Amino acid sequence: MSPSDAPHMPGFLPDTGTGHREVRPGTALVRLETTHDRRGVLDGAWWPRSRDIGAELPALVSALTEHIGPVTRVGLDAGAWEHLPTRMVIDDRVVHLDSFPVGDGTVLVTRGDQDHFSLLVIPPDATPDAAHAAMAAAVRTDDARPAEQILLDTGATTPPPGPAPGPDSGTAEEAARSGRKAEPEA
Repeated sequence: MSPSDAPHMPGFLPDTGTGHREVRPGTALVRLETTHDRRGVLDGAWWPRSRDIGAELPALVSALTEHIGPVTRVGLDAGAWEHLPTRMVIDDRVVHLDSFPVGDGTVLVTRGDQDHFSLLVIPPDATPDAAHAAMAAAVRTDDARPAEQILLDTGATTPPPGPAPGPDSGTAEEAARSGRKAEPEA
């Protein structure tokens, strides 16, 4: 069955199967888990085109509102976005924005008073293949990996550079080869 033949259930986003290159500017590329229970770690994924929240969030909120109802609040990683306001008016509704320095690759969307959806955020510069793999993993109910691990495992992001080895780093064997004294293990 092709994606266009798949039945559309109210409250669920249709799976269009489109790639990032096929999406026109100003549209949201979102994939939500299309089941009636919410057993997975993540509820879906979002692939914004930039780190400009003012340009990206309206399309996401509009798409979600159409399928799940009004969005009242969005929690964002402060380090992942350029200038973050505390609220935006989207489709004639005020949407409150919370920002936290979490660095976990997610966005938390609140519908109503307490209904939360956790979306994996695909980095804008991810390749289409990596983004598709990360989106597919994010909606699997049997995938318990955290968002950061999905992004790493699918190649949608690269690991942060680790600290450079210092003179006291490494094993006792490496210390012996280099002529420095090994620190006792704790």
